[in-house]
Amino acid sequence: MYFDKPGIENTEKTIELAIKIAKERNIKNIVVATSTGETTKYFKNTDDLNIVCVTHAYGFQEGGKIDITDDERKNLINKGFKVLTTTHALSGAERGLSKKFGGISPIEIMAHTLRMFGQGTKVAVEIAIMACDSGLIPYMEPVISIGGSSRGADTALILRSAHANNILDTKIDEIICKPIL
Repeated sequence: MYFDKPGIENTEKTIELAIKIAKERNIKNIVVATSTGETTKYFKNTDDLNIVCVTHAYGFQEGGKIDITDDERKNLINKGFKVLTTTHALSGAERGLSKKFGGISPIEIMAHTLRMFGQGTKVAVEIAIMACDSGLIPYMEPVISIGGSSRGADTALILRSAHANNILDTKIDEIICKPIL
C-alpha cells in the first residue's frame, strides 16, 4: 500500500496492515519506533506477538533528556511491550564526530540513502538493527519493522536484521506500506 503523503494520519492503517500480515505469515516479531509511546495505542489482539518499542536515545532532542516519560515506559511494559532505548544505529557516535569536525561518515551516507525510500524506511531498518543488537528480535529471521516520518507510523517493512557490526547483511524483503514522497 502506498500513502499519498507521509505522516501521523497513516499510523492506524500502518499498524493494522503490519498486524494482519504478521498473523497471515506467522511472523512473531514486530519492532515499532515510538518516541512517546503514543503509536502503541493502535496495537490490538497482539498477545501472541513479541512487540518491541524502540524509543529515541537519551540526548536525541536535548542532552540528558528523553521524550518518553518513566510512567509511559512502565505503562508499555505493563501492557506486555518490550521497550528499548539505546544508541541509534544509523547515527550515534558518528553523527557526533561529523557535527564536531564536519564531513560525513559511511553510516550517515547509508542513512541518507535509505531516506531516498522515505524517512520511515530509514527508521524501520535502524530500529530493527538496534533490537537485534539488543537480543530482542531474532538474528536474520523475518520480522516486521515499523517506522515513521517525525510523528506516528507510515512505513512497515518485512526484513531480516543483521547486527550493526554486519549491517550490510540486513535484507529488506518486502515493503508492506510506505508514503509516496
